[in-house]
Amino acid sequence: MRTALRKARRDHVASLPASIQALLFKRPPEPVMDLIPADAVVGLYHAANAEAPAAGYARFFFEAGHQLALPRLGAEAGAMEFCAHTDPFEQSDLEPGPHDLMQPRADAPVVTPATVFVPLIAFTEDGHRLGQGGGYYDRWLAAQPDVIAVGLGWDMQLIGNLPAEAHDKRLDAVVTPTRIYGPFNAR
Repeated sequence: MRTALRKARRDHVASLPASIQALLFKRPPEPVMDLIPADAVVGLYHAANAEAPAAGYARFFFEAGHQLALPRLGAEAGAMEFCAHTDPFEQSDLEPGPHDLMQPRADAPVVTPATVFVPLIAFTEDGHRLGQGGGYYDRWLAAQPDVIAVGLGWDMQLIGNLPAEAHDKRLDAVVTPTRIYGPFNAR
């Protein structure tokens, strides 16, 4: 299922003109902004493999005075922590990590975001998410139950249903280029 969904996502992004791609995901919509405390540390991700881009949001939150964090995968299998990201424009504070993902350098301080924007392969209308399959976000979110989790995705990633397990945390909202799904969880 993940393989087919990844291919569909890649094909969709490849079909978008560069002029359209340049306009998307620059600023979070107001209903999502209302979920984020004014002084919150905001966790994002460095998009790869046709994921919805998060760099525009990173620049927006940085300019609004928020501290930023990106995930860093640890040496221990499945370990992920969020570390400070201080340069969303040039990304000079990033280095290659596991799975060819750019992540904060090893000397970046560990921080705990109050809100995280997460990538996804698919999502449902009620906020369930299918991730890459490594369980990094599932484990991190399970250890941080009060964190607001917002998915970023393409409209074509919406599917009817997903198998949900007890450890899966439903997202608080999902943002696509044309719509906001949620908020799902009362805060």
